[in-house]
Amino acid sequence: QVHLVESGGGFVQAGGSLRLSCAVSGSIFSINAMGWYRQAPGKQRELVAAFTSGGRLNYAESMKGRFTISRDNAKNTVYLQMNSLKPEDTAVYYCNLNLEITRGYEYAYWGQGTQVTVSS
Repeated sequence: QVHLVESGGGFVQAGGSLRLSCAVSGSIFSINAMGWYRQAPGKQRELVAAFTSGGRLNYAESMKGRFTISRDNAKNTVYLQMNSLKPEDTAVYYCNLNLEITRGYEYAYWGQGTQVTVSS
């Protein structure tokens, strides 16, 4: 059984930093595409950053230059480094990975979400 385990959220003051992790639990062939999304209370889930299987890297405009998505293939883990955090970054953050469980069989998975709270 494959699932994603998120960690790294928490409470931080404005201007601070956090690093979120999304680890794949279980055996897989590869991580093909990865992304981070967030959802603030009363708002729709929105893209934070994504790395497509075609190699394209996308960041939401408000996060460019502050957030960085990366991966460690050896650990099957994806990260979101968040710097210069603002109160408006407060949200539940979700990772979304397209995993090739065995060669040729790809599925999309969501993490359980991790709360990030930024105080002013």
